[in-house]
Amino acid sequence: MREPVSPLRVLAKGLLLFAIFNLVFAAWAPAHLGDLSLYGSVFPGRLRLPFGEDSQHAYNLSLFNLDAMFSSQVLAEGVKPQNEYRVIVIGDSSVWGILLRPEQTLSGQLDAQGLATCDGRQIRIYNLGYPTISLTKDLMILNYAMRYQADLVVWPVTLEAFPFDQQLASPIVANNTEAVQELIAKFHLPFNPHDPTLVQTNFWQRTLIGQRRNLADLLRLQLYGVMWASTGVDQVYPTDYSPAQTDFDTDVSFDGRQGPALDQTQLAFDVLKAGEREVGKTPLLLVNEPILISAGKNSDLRYNFFYPRWAYDQYRQDLTLQAGLNDWNYLDEWNLVPAGDFTNSAIHLTPAGEHLLVDKVKTSILSLSCR
Repeated sequence: MREPVSPLRVLAKGLLLFAIFNLVFAAWAPAHLGDLSLYGSVFPGRLRLPFGEDSQHAYNLSLFNLDAMFSSQVLAEGVKPQNEYRVIVIGDSSVWGILLRPEQTLSGQLDAQGLATCDGRQIRIYNLGYPTISLTKDLMILNYAMRYQADLVVWPVTLEAFPFDQQLASPIVANNTEAVQELIAKFHLPFNPHDPTLVQTNFWQRTLIGQRRNLADLLRLQLYGVMWASTGVDQVYPTDYSPAQTDFDTDVSFDGRQGPALDQTQLAFDVLKAGEREVGKTPLLLVNEPILISAGKNSDLRYNFFYPRWAYDQYRQDLTLQAGLNDWNYLDEWNLVPAGDFTNSAIHLTPAGEHLLVDKVKTSILSLSCR
């Protein structure tokens, strides 16, 4: 005769199994879950890294798992073809392409040119820009991207990405503490690896319960792949938006300073040097990206919302000096684009504005690819 089932014993066994599963999950899953992706197999890889604030209409979302972000990208599809010369473009929201469709971005327009190297390899351009402005964010993405065998790196930058207080503030940086700490140690960067901005997770936060938000985001990213595959939409494209500001008051401060000189020790040139070390023998093209130059009220004091003239002028001098001292491949295209070819920000370009930059960057890519 079988013994009656004890509900307490069943409950105890269930709790024990759940505890064991949580321990295993906390030790293994957080570091590997992002590798599980339907992109590149069930549906095509995305043309830019996941980012979005209106998931229902953009079929996209922001998350902090670098593995999941890159696994969803077209760059991660299969083995690099032998006849491909691979160019990756890193940078801020202007590179990612706010208000631009993937094919209208700097990367998209460059890729559509059908460029080839002197030895006949096809030049393919991959968009690894990510909104938020921080050189350290760019370096973190570059560090991850180098596993994909880049032949050339293009890195557009702007002054707003240089101040020290911007470096760890980007949410994707703050939520990738281990990756940032490794960069700080590897390149001896002048940041505190235990800065309170960096999110520290304990063991219990890595369990199944503690990771439920991250798990939900990973699942949603896969589900949105269905709509991405059928529409190609990955951000909201409003019919109207507030144009970039062109009239200003008399405030001439930048990063809490009034001038007349930038404190170069408070700018993260060391991160640019770390980027050069990260790519090793792979060529790196540094681009001082175009900014809006206003002709409106008090435009004699400020170029745009971001930059008083005194700060930006000195930044350009400092960056040009650093580029010369370090023998960087450098383009200064700050004044290339007319004010009418900016959209909702002093660094976001229209498709026509991007095309002007494409022509300049294309020439450098062709030159560097034939060396």
